[in-house]
Amino acid sequence: MASMEENFPRGGIQKKPTEGKTPNSKLERDNLFDVHHEEQSRKRKRSQKNQGNQKKFKADKIAAAKDSVVNIEPFTIEALCEGMLLLGCIKEVSEYELAISLPNGLSGFVPVTQISDAYSKMLSKEVAQGELLEDLNSLLDMYSPGTLVRCIVTSVEKRADGRRSIKLSIDPKKVNKGLNTSSLALGMLLSGSVSSVEDHGYLIDIGVSGTHAFLPRQKAQNYIKALKRGPDLKIGQNLNCIIVEVKNEGRVVRLSVDRSEVAASLATERQNWTLSNLLPGLVVKARVQKVAPLGMKLSFLSSFTGIVDFMHMDPEKSMNYSPDQVMKACILSIHPTSKVVRLTLRQAFLQPGGSPNQLSSDRMGAVVEESTVKAFYKQFGAIFELDDGTLAFARLKHLSKNRKSLKPVAFKAGCKHKCRIIDYSLMDEMCIVSLKYQIIEARFLQYQDIHTGDVVQGKVFALKPIGMQVKVADGIKGLVPLMHLADVTLKQPEKKYNIGDEVRCRVLECNPEGRKLILTLKKSLVQSKLPVLSNYEDAKPGLITHGFVVCAREFGCIVKFYNDVKGLVPKNELSAEPISCPDKVFHEGQVVKVMVLKCEPQQERLLLSFRLSSKSAPEDKKECSLKKKQEVKYQIGEMVDVKVLKKKDNGLEVSILEDEGNVIASIPTVHLSDFVATCKLLWHCLQEGDVLPRVMCLSDKGEHIILSRKSAVISAVQEEQVVRSFSEIQPGMLLTGYVRNVMPFGVFVEFPFGVTGLAPKVSMSDKFVTDTKDHFEVGQTVIAKVMSIDEEKQRVLLNLKVSECSSGDSAAESFALLNQYFKEMKEIRNLLRRRGEPSMARGLCELVPGKELQLVVQDMKEDGSALFSGSCVTGLTVTATRYHLGDKNLVPGEKTKALVLHVDALTSKVYVSLREELLKQRAKQLTENSQHSAIVQHIAEDFAIVSLLETGQLAAIPIASHFNDTFRFDSEKLKVGQIISATLKAVKVNDHGVLLAVQGPAKKNVFARVRNESETAVEEMLAAVKHSLSLGDVVTGTVKSVKPTHVTVAIDDKLTGSIHASRILDEVPIGSFPTYTLKAGQKVTARVIGGREVNTHRYLPITHPHFTRSIPELSIRPSEIEGKVTAMLNLKEDGPLKKPGLYNVGQTITCFVKKYNILKNWLEVEVAPDIRGRVPHLLLSLNTKVLKHPEKSFKNGQAISATVTGTDVTETNLCLSLTGIQSLEQGTITVGMVTKVTPHIGLTIALPGGKTGKVSIFHLNDTYTENPLGDFKVGKIVRCYILSSENGKIQLSLRQSRLNPKSNSKVEDVEITCIKDVKKGQLVRGYVKSITPSGVFFGLSTSLLGRILFQNVSPYFVQKHSLYEKYLPEGKLLTAKVLSVNGKEKHVELSLLPKDTGMPSVLPESLGLPRYDREEEKTEADDSEKREELKLKTKRRRGNSESEQEAKPKKRKMTMTADEYDSGIEVYYREKEDDDQEEEAAKKKSKVRKPGEAPRLQVSMGFTWDEDMNAMDIPVLNQKEESSESEEEEDPQSKVKKQTKKEKELEKQKKEKELCKLEAALMDPSRQPQSADDFDRLVLSSPNSSILWLQYMAFHLQATEIEKARAVAERALKTICFREEQEKLNVWVALLNLENMYGTEETLMKVFERAVQYNEPLKVFQHLCDIYANSEKYKQAEELYQTMLKRFRQEKSVWLKYASFLLKQGQTEATHRLLERALKALPTKEHVDVISRFAQLEFRFGDPEHAKALFESTLSSYPKRTDIWSIYMDIMIKHGSQKEVRDIFERVIHLSLAPKKMKFFFKRYLDYEKKFGTTESVLAVKRAALEYVETKSSLADT
Repeated sequence: MASMEENFPRGGIQKKPTEGKTPNSKLERDNLFDVHHEEQSRKRKRSQKNQGNQKKFKADKIAAAKDSVVNIEPFTIEALCEGMLLLGCIKEVSEYELAISLPNGLSGFVPVTQISDAYSKMLSKEVAQGELLEDLNSLLDMYSPGTLVRCIVTSVEKRADGRRSIKLSIDPKKVNKGLNTSSLALGMLLSGSVSSVEDHGYLIDIGVSGTHAFLPRQKAQNYIKALKRGPDLKIGQNLNCIIVEVKNEGRVVRLSVDRSEVAASLATERQNWTLSNLLPGLVVKARVQKVAPLGMKLSFLSSFTGIVDFMHMDPEKSMNYSPDQVMKACILSIHPTSKVVRLTLRQAFLQPGGSPNQLSSDRMGAVVEESTVKAFYKQFGAIFELDDGTLAFARLKHLSKNRKSLKPVAFKAGCKHKCRIIDYSLMDEMCIVSLKYQIIEARFLQYQDIHTGDVVQGKVFALKPIGMQVKVADGIKGLVPLMHLADVTLKQPEKKYNIGDEVRCRVLECNPEGRKLILTLKKSLVQSKLPVLSNYEDAKPGLITHGFVVCAREFGCIVKFYNDVKGLVPKNELSAEPISCPDKVFHEGQVVKVMVLKCEPQQERLLLSFRLSSKSAPEDKKECSLKKKQEVKYQIGEMVDVKVLKKKDNGLEVSILEDEGNVIASIPTVHLSDFVATCKLLWHCLQEGDVLPRVMCLSDKGEHIILSRKSAVISAVQEEQVVRSFSEIQPGMLLTGYVRNVMPFGVFVEFPFGVTGLAPKVSMSDKFVTDTKDHFEVGQTVIAKVMSIDEEKQRVLLNLKVSECSSGDSAAESFALLNQYFKEMKEIRNLLRRRGEPSMARGLCELVPGKELQLVVQDMKEDGSALFSGSCVTGLTVTATRYHLGDKNLVPGEKTKALVLHVDALTSKVYVSLREELLKQRAKQLTENSQHSAIVQHIAEDFAIVSLLETGQLAAIPIASHFNDTFRFDSEKLKVGQIISATLKAVKVNDHGVLLAVQGPAKKNVFARVRNESETAVEEMLAAVKHSLSLGDVVTGTVKSVKPTHVTVAIDDKLTGSIHASRILDEVPIGSFPTYTLKAGQKVTARVIGGREVNTHRYLPITHPHFTRSIPELSIRPSEIEGKVTAMLNLKEDGPLKKPGLYNVGQTITCFVKKYNILKNWLEVEVAPDIRGRVPHLLLSLNTKVLKHPEKSFKNGQAISATVTGTDVTETNLCLSLTGIQSLEQGTITVGMVTKVTPHIGLTIALPGGKTGKVSIFHLNDTYTENPLGDFKVGKIVRCYILSSENGKIQLSLRQSRLNPKSNSKVEDVEITCIKDVKKGQLVRGYVKSITPSGVFFGLSTSLLGRILFQNVSPYFVQKHSLYEKYLPEGKLLTAKVLSVNGKEKHVELSLLPKDTGMPSVLPESLGLPRYDREEEKTEADDSEKREELKLKTKRRRGNSESEQEAKPKKRKMTMTADEYDSGIEVYYREKEDDDQEEEAAKKKSKVRKPGEAPRLQVSMGFTWDEDMNAMDIPVLNQKEESSESEEEEDPQSKVKKQTKKEKELEKQKKEKELCKLEAALMDPSRQPQSADDFDRLVLSSPNSSILWLQYMAFHLQATEIEKARAVAERALKTICFREEQEKLNVWVALLNLENMYGTEETLMKVFERAVQYNEPLKVFQHLCDIYANSEKYKQAEELYQTMLKRFRQEKSVWLKYASFLLKQGQTEATHRLLERALKALPTKEHVDVISRFAQLEFRFGDPEHAKALFESTLSSYPKRTDIWSIYMDIMIKHGSQKEVRDIFERVIHLSLAPKKMKFFFKRYLDYEKKFGTTESVLAVKRAALEYVETKSSLADT
């Protein structure tokens, strides 16, 4: 074959550099959820052979050689370059880009800015305007996946992660840049973009400058129909167009997009295609030139050459192509420089406008067990045939784990491999597969695989301000929003999470289309076992699930679940108790358990409850009932018996027997015992079905109840030595808990009830801590001392040092531990005995230390130890160490006797001894507390076995002296054979086979007294040194150590004595520290005054036989050294118990502070060496500061003066007081501590001397507050004044006026002690006590209650009394006015009405309640006379009017305020300020009208309904209405009494008088209407008075007769004369109001439509807007305003009114936009005025800065508008700073205005300065005015 083509390539047979490539590179958008599906492969360089410029003849041979092995590889990303044209297929469409599938598995993206010029311009316009354009469609509306598009590469960028991303453009200007007007020909198929929509068609941008392309509508019709995307093409839509007509040398072309025409188009030679303008997507006829193994060369359009790679052969024909065969091909790509053309023979591309085949969705992600290799390319990858016969390819990077492990041998044709489909290349119609193990096994491959609620593992890869990004799998990233990083909000997430951390999250939301994945890390949600609620349909009533709070407001909480499902928990469902401020109780992000109450899936409305106690859904009934029982039944600390259900690695699953086993709980292994070794043993021994008695409930968090068997923890809870919450913790407390976690920096300890604290490394042990794990292990029981608490962070710091946490009696503590250990061992032994099946277990039970066995030697080991066997130890390992074999030389098979030392049941080992001294025990009766030498024989984990030296008997001694004593240095550990001193504690040999003892010397009376700090461990270790000292001896010694209350003195080498603080000085100054006057090493001379027993530190009488073995008690007081030994010490024979009796009550003594006992709340002091005392907390001081922190105020060793108040119960301690003996008499001031807070009642206070007193809420403060008890917590120290002390009941006051009478502080609420302190007309404050049918009872003081009748509670008529309970809860603080005081019966009548108190009504106006009809009354005597008449006339009306009519009815003045009445109808003002309203009202009131004249409504001011009846100056009838309550009260009494004749006569006369009065009243022209008849008479006389008609309507409304009120309105409209427009309008407005309040939206609209027909429409519209706004129907108001803006565009008032409405709503931005619209709509002459008015409104309701800007811009345009300047000045004087105002004045006086106007401004400036400025500034203005006059006159002269 000729090699011309090889050397001078015309069409592109030159091979491109073929290298590794990437698919799917995408724009890194601002979208967090963007994910890149596959990793990029590595780049591989390959030299490109230069093939173009060799000599022809030389090249022939080379070409021929090459042709034979031509290998056409797919092209790679490296082969792409800018300007390359490609055919692509849209893979995905998102808002900002198109993802494009390119040939050979590559992919790129088209940003939204690369669609077309016209589209980009519209985008820019939208961004500039900030408003959405109607004709701008999103990419999603115009493009759909599967569409073929022609693209051009604009750039190939390398991204941060090393991958390359291909950026493309489909803009016709770029794609068709090779074309010009002259090259356009008929039949050409071009890509074009719609640039505008015209009447008869569309202008298409085909990217050829100078050419106008037009697409007629009819040519687009069938394309639009097939597309089904609306009736029109959209701007920016990309089309395949065929040229059907070319005019004016290509300057005008006509196009068609008809599907059939496009599909049939073929590129031919006639169309003059050249290599520079050839386009992808053209279908050509091609001829096969050469068929290579994996591809072929074609020639087309007669002179061009192209190549087809293996992926683009037609799979139908496979490789059956022969040279010179002619077929259709489609151009895929054209390289811009080398001009290589690639083609495809796949059928889908051979019809322009078609689309390639898609992969079925279920196939994506499928694993193919056997796929066969078809071909392998070193630089590209491999081609496989899948199980269904389709082809797929895998890139090199997906063939093996890494490049090194890739073995080409494994990919020979025919080899089989397991692979997984990971993607699909649309342009190749092939699957992309991966052979990587981790991808085949991966749980998630794409977003579609992830479902809401899945728990997923991920890796943190970025922390952003909006949250944390987590990589879930390759190409799948999720976001954890800030709120979801933990159960609580993290302020510094970077401290908890690091990049690269593995995290376990749960999927909250997954949107595969938007590649969006939202995750949560909230532990409670991740671990929740409750059902996942991810759509509204699943929300069945009764379903209980977990959600998280997204918003807590006063109306309740909004809780969100998965998939953005959210629901509302209304306020009443938040808790069983009412919660007033949910936002304080619940926080955003809090995980909550909720129950579904109701769901409406269509409306997406969900109603929830936090109260889970109501009945659950039918499913999971058992589970729910279990949960309910758990929640209700088991309190922490409750003891239960349980049965083992299942053994787990970390503990036991048990059922609680009391509940017939329904409730499941668990006991962690570490909670089976206080001893770590016993925990493991017990777990090992227990079996399913065993019963464990007396186990304590430890916590019931989550789904499970956790139980504990730790006896120390149980006894701590039962003895109340626990804290239930953080607030109860106090420094110094000793608490029993267990190790929660051991960290390198310390140990976390948890206590019952869930409080946790940290013991830092330094506070863990008295020994040096190298590794915390050596000292403590998780679950171990410990006793911790609280060091400090941080209330803000709720942290507790603990101390675990034995020296701090032990009670001081280590012998007693260690013995208690040993005793408990053996008690638990006995329980285990009994458990195994009861079981009785395996012989081995039984054998273990029979073996106890001390038992002799007959054994046979089985084996001797190298270390000298021996193994034994025997009939009694079958199945057990019996061993004796070398030491325990004694000197015996044993041989296997020898029989021998041995003694059991220890049995380890866990390992089934028995330790024995053959030593003679043990086998020949000499049992002897031993006494308790006797001391013996002993030899250590065996060491177990918690104890050691020793043998007593004298008798050889075995005893057990504890290794640890305390729970916290867990670590020993090697030197401290016991060793076998060591001799120690042991004190026996249990002398009877019991089930354990051993005696029980403790290490160290004996201590008797261990529980008599807690060890004194001063009695140091050194002293304890002092042996009883015998001495010959006796009382009165003088000795010399050296001070050894100085402690706060005593000094240790070394008398000689062995003997040590002690000097007490009271025995140092004769006269001790109060506040001094006597012991610190001595220094260590100082020589002292002292006298022996007594002796102390070594072990118990008791003081011994001199005659005591052990006196010579005691520690001498010395004195260095000068008086005692010189004189005789005092008598007090000679009384020692009487024993210590008599000592406190020497002191008399009231005696003052000097004592020395030992310590403040926080647990007991007293100060421990020492008076003498043998006398202790205690000062109770409240007797320490009268200063509350000292009492708050007593431990800080008293230093150990300090001398203080105290008064004796008695002795304690045991008579071993003196009871002392530092404040003298308190007399709790009336009038004294003392201190106390709050012990109880009773809501609405007051406080209970503990007083000195053990008494208690009460404080009422009226005595807490001189000023009553809304929440009077809020500042008081239990434990608070307060100063109190004793008001009275009778019959043992003490009443206290905390008022400052009582405690500091001289301070003259303001007493706002004076004390009311009796009824005489209350005067009629007085305003008093108090608290609501209760609400009864007869009224509201109101507490005025501790002893005095007042009553408020319901008609005096509020001016509204209330039918439901529950409203009173809601708005007047018990304890509410209110101000009331005293109406009457009845001293005899101690009755006080009060009123809460606004007119009486001057306070707002207690029931808000917003409730829309009808107001009482007010009537006024002169005398109370008329009550009974009027009652009958009232019953007839006002059955429905309740009320009580109390204002009195004055003597002259005509001159009566109105005293009512406008707020007091509300008939339910309001006609609102328009465009009038509030002050106008007041002025008008005042004018009206001052006018005196003739009685017969009916009032007319002032047209100028509109009408407010608030004035109600009293707007008419008509005198009132003399009568008073009682509330129905009082009627009910009095009527029964009148019925009970039988009337006498005289009474009947009197009543008859009364009735007659009444009738006379009634007749006279009806004759009275100034009478007020009382009934419908009265109103009818009035409206007949004044038919045109709208006010009368409105009062008539109000009259009906008070009786809630809505229909009658409507009828009156209709009558009024017919009756009022048509000329009285304003009067008619008033009625229309009233009717609108009525419909708005009582009617429906429909009835309101009907009235509105009629009103618009009969009145001036604008006025009606404005009135309705006001009505909507005032009744808070903002949405309807908004809609109405929009209608008005269309209908009354030219009306300035409409724009201003709407602006005012928007500003009141706080919508400043909307107002700014409205101003722009107003200026467009209104004529230019109005503009200045409108801007000015808008600015004024902004100043009042909106943004003052914007208002200033408006004024400034207007004035810069119209500087001579003095009216605007004036307004600006006024407003700035009201709102601005002085500097701003002066700046404006300065600018104005420098304007060139008419002299008259200038004079006006100068005058204003001068007035301003006179009012606000200084004399200098006034002078400055005058000077400026003079200058102005001079310049003017000089100008006039010239």
